[in-house]
Amino acid sequence: MNYTVDELAAMIDHSLLHPTMTDEEMIDACSTAKSYRMATVCVKPYFVKKAYEVVRDSSTKVCSVIGFPHGNNTTRIKVMETRQAIKDGALEIDMVVHAGKVLGKEWAFIRRDIAAVNKSCKKNGAILKVIFENDFIPDDKSKIKLCKICSRVGVAFVKTSTGYGYVKTPSGDYNYKGATTKDVLLMRKHCSPEIQIKAAGGIRTLDDLLQFRSLGVTRVGATASVVMLEEAKRRLGLESIAEDSQQIQGC
Repeated sequence: MNYTVDELAAMIDHSLLHPTMTDEEMIDACSTAKSYRMATVCVKPYFVKKAYEVVRDSSTKVCSVIGFPHGNNTTRIKVMETRQAIKDGALEIDMVVHAGKVLGKEWAFIRRDIAAVNKSCKKNGAILKVIFENDFIPDDKSKIKLCKICSRVGVAFVKTSTGYGYVKTPSGDYNYKGATTKDVLLMRKHCSPEIQIKAAGGIRTLDDLLQFRSLGVTRVGATASVVMLEEAKRRLGLESIAEDSQQIQGC
């Protein structure tokens, strides 16, 4: 398939979640996302109001993370965070499931947790993306169970990772895999057709973006957003997004 640069930009949630980012850096990044017409800026809860002020007159929306990065907040706090984020201007919510409860296979808790946040989103005009944090989940059966729960609850998206799901390696170092083709294919297979897939973690090149799109991913979380879109422009010989009418060949 072929895509315009604008179509690729509309897939990207520009991730501004690193704990050391300053307000000035995030304001600049929000302006950049707006200029490239990215889908959203994905920001920390405290920054939603400011991000909304920057992008409010554009097609770029604000996404807020909830229970980030490990999902260990109580359900009540997640719901309160969600309400506040939407009040401040977020139209999309990325919620992390409770990692320990998933590993403990406490599925009734997980379902209630997701359903409560999804209900708050729907009531207040936002959509919910549920982050599995697949790096923490060693077995496919648990990922499939999460897909089925999200399908029953009726969330908008399921998402592979936070990008911060570091696990201890045999060497003693901490690292993460992030989005993998294997996980994306599994999630697409076991979620209801109407649920969209968001891939995040380790997507750094245009070819990464095109590959995941070919697998059915409709949204990606990325910090290397500008690098990917500039490469798309370069391949098409464009000077600016405003010239975007040509199409780039995908995978």
